[in-house]
Amino acid sequence: MAEQAAALASVHGLSGLTLSEVAGALGVSKSSVQAAYATKEAVQLAAVAAATDVFVAEVVAPAHAQPEGLPRLSALIEAWFDYVERRVFPGGCFMVATLADFDSRPGPVRDALAASRQRWLDLLERDAAIAQSAGHLPSSPPAAMLAFEIDALLAAANVSRNLSDTTEPLALARSLIALRLGTTADTRPPDMPPSGASSPDTPPPSAPSGASSDDVGPRVGRTA
Repeated sequence: MAEQAAALASVHGLSGLTLSEVAGALGVSKSSVQAAYATKEAVQLAAVAAATDVFVAEVVAPAHAQPEGLPRLSALIEAWFDYVERRVFPGGCFMVATLADFDSRPGPVRDALAASRQRWLDLLERDAAIAQSAGHLPSSPPAAMLAFEIDALLAAANVSRNLSDTTEPLALARSLIALRLGTTADTRPPDMPPSGASSPDTPPPSAPSGASSDDVGPRVGRTA
C-alpha cells in the first residue's frame, strides 16, 4: 500500500496524494486505506518511508558492493541512473519529484524528505572525500560542494527526462559527471551490471539485511 502511494506521489506529488486515489489504484475501498492510515499526512509519511526503502534497495545497497571512494561514488551515481531509466517509480526519482511540494512547508513530511535527501548527500560527500584523500579526485572543489553538484545534475536530468520523454538528458548528465570525476561516460564500475538487468518489470526488491533505509532517511512505521 505504501509503495503504491509512493508511485502515485512520484507523478502527482505528495500534496496531491489522497486516500481515495490510493484506494482506487489498489482496487480497495477508501475505508481500507483509512484503517491503515488515518490521515493524509500519515499516507504521505508512509510514502516517503516506502520510497526510501526502495531507493536503498535499488541504489545504495548495490553500490556498497564496491570499495569506498571513487569506485563506490561512481557506483552510487550509476545505480541512480539505472533506477531512473527503469522507471522504478513512474515519475523517475521520487525525491526529485516530491521535494518541491514541501521545501517551503515546515512539518513532519518536509522533515522526512529533508532527512532522506541529506543522507543521500552525505553518502556522496563521504565517498568523494575518501576519493580525494586517496588522490583519485582533485582536492578542489571540497567534497560537500562536489556532492551538491552531482545531486543537482541528477535532479536536473530527472526533470528534463520527464519533460522530454527521452533519455538524452540522462546521457548528458552522465557525461558532465564523468567530466567532473575524470571517469568514462558510463560511471558504472566495470564489474557492476545494471541493478535492474534481469527485467524492467521486476518489482523492486526489499532492502537486504546489510542495508537499511536509515542509510538515506528515517523509517516511518507503516502497514503494507
